[in-house]
Amino acid sequence: MKGLIALRTRLYLVRHGETAWNAGGKFQGHSDIPLSQRGREQAKALADRLSKQKIDAFYSSDLSRARETAVILAEPHQGTVYSLPALREINFGRWEGLTFKEIAETYGELSARWWASPLTITIPDGESLQQVVDRCSKAVTELVMRHAGETVLLATHGGVIRVIVGLALGLDLNCFWQLRMDNLSLTVLAYDGPEKAVLELYNDTCHLHEK
Repeated sequence: MKGLIALRTRLYLVRHGETAWNAGGKFQGHSDIPLSQRGREQAKALADRLSKQKIDAFYSSDLSRARETAVILAEPHQGTVYSLPALREINFGRWEGLTFKEIAETYGELSARWWASPLTITIPDGESLQQVVDRCSKAVTELVMRHAGETVLLATHGGVIRVIVGLALGLDLNCFWQLRMDNLSLTVLAYDGPEKAVLELYNDTCHLHEK
């Protein structure tokens, strides 16, 4: 048991800071939307919170809103940020840049089917949630094995974090939208190997409310 605990790997999962599209309720997906000034301030607040924590490695999605978040978080640690395209948000295809209301009005039946069964429905010019599950599952397995016994921070996206948490807990990922995920929230999973995880913290944003 002591040997297992010594090799426990913690993933700090951070959703990127706010963007103008977040504020406007628009789906972003693979669209490379940068952080807003508020998003940068959010990232700095979490960077202050984590500045005394030992973090061994920093990874991010290759989209700029996630990468900039990771760079801000890594700065107090003088850490290098490594990009992982597998950590990209779901590709929303033709839905990117649209609001929930606009998607429902334009893609009525398909939209309803996707919300009910995102694992199996492919968004026009986009991807299904199952494709996100496949790439994220492989990436997490590789990271947990590569960083056994270490603490690793991943700056990524709401959909990706929901998927990683859902996989760790064995949830039906067709219901993944029922997992709330705020901008610049912190979620922590502790792994004793790639297939055994404990959720230690979820969607924590206390650093955004402290004075």
